[in-house]
Formats: sequence, C-alpha cells, structure tokens
Amino acid sequence: MAGIYLHIPFCKQACYYCDFHFSTSLKRKEEMIDAIISELTMRKSEFNNEEVKTIYFGGGTPSVLSQKEIDRIITAVYENYKVVENPEITLEANPDDLSAERIENLASSTVNRLSIGIQSFFEKDLKLMNRAHNAEEAKESLSLAIRHFDNISIDLIYGIPNTTNEEWRENIQTALSFGVPHISSYALTVEPKTALESFIEKGIIDNVDDELAQEQFLILVDELNKAGFQHYELSNFGKEDFFSQNNSAYWQGKKYLGIGPSAHSFNGKQRGWNVANNALYIKKINAGELPLEIENLSVTDLYNEYVMTGLRTIWGVSFQKIKEDFGVKYLAYLKMQAEKFILEDLLYIENETLKTTRKGKFLTDGIASDLFKLNLS
Repeated sequence: MAGIYLHIPFCKQACYYCDFHFSTSLKRKEEMIDAIISELTMRKSEFNNEEVKTIYFGGGTPSVLSQKEIDRIITAVYENYKVVENPEITLEANPDDLSAERIENLASSTVNRLSIGIQSFFEKDLKLMNRAHNAEEAKESLSLAIRHFDNISIDLIYGIPNTTNEEWRENIQTALSFGVPHISSYALTVEPKTALESFIEKGIIDNVDDELAQEQFLILVDELNKAGFQHYELSNFGKEDFFSQNNSAYWQGKKYLGIGPSAHSFNGKQRGWNVANNALYIKKINAGELPLEIENLSVTDLYNEYVMTGLRTIWGVSFQKIKEDFGVKYLAYLKMQAEKFILEDLLYIENETLKTTRKGKFLTDGIASDLFKLNLS
C-alpha cells in the first residue's frame, strides 16, 4: 500500500511562524492545477505495482481550491493509479474557508477526512500568529464540520508566548467539547527567515519558552490520555480507528509520492523532492520535465531514518527489524547508544522494542540524533 501527497502551494496570507512553501498570489492557480495533474500522469509508472491507500491534500492551504478543482485532481489520481476501494482522502482546511455550503459540498464529494488548522481558540494567539481566521470562526467551522464528517482532525499549537498553562488547558477542553477524534499538536517553533524570527529579534514578540512548551506538552499528553486518545506519534493523538493512515504510513516507512512544488517522495530506497518555486515548477512540467531531485539513501541513512520515525511512535524501534534490515553491528550500536537514555529513564525496552518514556517523549528528536550512526563502519 502507498500514498499520494498533493502540495497545494497557496495561502490567503502568511502565518508569521510558517516556513512551508506557498504563495499568497492565486494568479497562477489554474496553471498550477494543470501542472499537478500533468505530474500525476507523468509519474504513474512509479506506482505500477502499488495500490494507493491514502490521498492527502496539504500545503499551503488546500481549501483555497474550489470543489471543482479538488474533484479534478482526485479524478486524475483515479485515472492514473490503482486506488483501494475506500481510500482515506484528507483535505487540510482553514476555518475561514469552511462555510456551511462548502462543508456540505465536501461531504458529498470523495473527501472523507478534514484536517482543520485551528491552532488556538484564543483571539490573542491567532493575532500573534497572523492566522487568517478568528476564534469565532474556529468554533463555528467545527460546529458545522462535525455534522457532516466523522473523521476530523484539528491542529493546535502550544508554547505560544504569553499563553498560560490554564489557557492551554482551556484550548484542549474546547477542542474536546466538539468530539473530534484526532488532534495534531505542535510546539511553536522559531524557524529561520520567518516573520516570527524577525519580530522576536526586534523585541516585538517575546521569545518562545522551551520549559513552558515542555510543560504544556505534558499537560496535552495527560489531558488527551484521560479523554481516551492514544498518543500514537509524538505530535498526534487519535481515538481508536482514527489514526491518520497517511501520516502513519510515513512513520512506518511506506512508499509515498509527493506531487506539486516542494513535495517530497520516498520509494523505500530513494528520497526525492520537487523544486520549491511555483513558476519554475510549472515551466518544467509544461516542458515535459520532472522538477525533481533524487537522493539515493545508504544503509546508514535508512537506519537513521527508521530510528527517528520509530522513536516518535507507539510502535518504537524493533530490535528484530534492525537486525534483519541493517545487521548485528547496527543493533549492537543502537543498544550501546541507548544505554545512557535508559538509565536516565528517557527510553525503555518492551518486547525487544525501544520506546520513549513519558519523560523522554518531548526530547525524542534530540535522543534519536544521539542514536544515529554517522558512518558506514
């Protein structure tokens, strides 16, 4: 089974923290859709022996597309690929795009999962991040969505400057009050060359507080655990049967095809990425050329990637898989590097699988980097 990721590189306005590839100009939207459909056709041979289980519209803000435009892209997937009978088809959407009519149109289409970018239910947080929606639109969009969709995920951001733990708890409880079965939650991160970095450097916005972010992460884990969610990946929490199939496939090393500017692909041995430039992407596609760079992954690269993704999930890092896929030297190295983290109660071993403890979860990425192998010896 495999997945298709579709990067829609348009947004109404730029969030201060975002470093994803997008444009706030929609002038070339039709050309971009034509190019995305052309790329789907050009690359169908890559999935000759694969069945597509998930179709994911990410971005950017895919909800800037009309229903007709979304349907055109989905039709192109079905025309060029083998798709399972009931695929998970996700659309990322912003609350300000989700009117009652829009949600009804989506519900009557093949889209069966919404991922709504709420981020916060507090007006001050949304203004600080320069979100396109307000707090009332956030709540209204969820009230409308839950009437038509069973499978809804929302995004929440913690560690926002001047957001207290009490406010963060209120954000979580507000989200839970709508009965959504999936929540993705991320720490506010200061990425290079973003407006947020500039505002912090100028003293316009307070810097993020890592200790506060860690406190709010643990509050999130505890509150969602009490509400019956499983913390199945570092930033993702789902009720039973509502884990994201698309994202779970990434973390379990399954194949996926990234379509659109800046989109990444993985076929088990190679990683590829498209040019992060809308005009150049369209130009190359129209010339019959894939705007794609490819990296061949070494055994060490694949080991490091498995350690990183495995530690982030409830499935952990299997000693048996390390031994079978990479050999006994890699397994010995992993066990040696993990010893200090086990002693510090940051990692533990369960059924010959290495996992993070509650204490270690927030530090997962840093721990994983210390488990990486840096050479081929």
